[in-house]
Amino acid sequence: QVQLVESGGGLVQAGGSLRLSCVTSGRTFSNYGMGWFRQAPGKEREFVAGITWGVSGTSYADSVKGRFTISRDNAKNTVYLQMNSLKPEDTAVYYCAAPQSRRIRIGVNIEDYDYWGQGTQVTVSS
Repeated sequence: QVQLVESGGGLVQAGGSLRLSCVTSGRTFSNYGMGWFRQAPGKEREFVAGITWGVSGTSYADSVKGRFTISRDNAKNTVYLQMNSLKPEDTAVYYCAAPQSRRIRIGVNIEDYDYWGQGTQVTVSS
């Protein structure tokens, strides 16, 4: 059974930084791409960043390019999201996600992912 557990959320002032972590268990982590999504109150869940398996290519939503960095440590079965220059509009619950298939190298749609963490709250104050 694949499980994803996020951590690292919290309250931060605008301009600050946070690093989210997501530990995966239940299968060989290095064989699959991973993604981060977020959902703000009253809004739909949206793609934030994704990273491939193998040679780690990445993809970002336009709203976070240049501020957020996704990375992975296969030895620790962990994917990270480093968030810098945070803005109040980044406030949301952040979820990590994993696809069932290796054919999904970087999924940007919710439908690309089959496994989800419980989410971690990020709140950015102005």
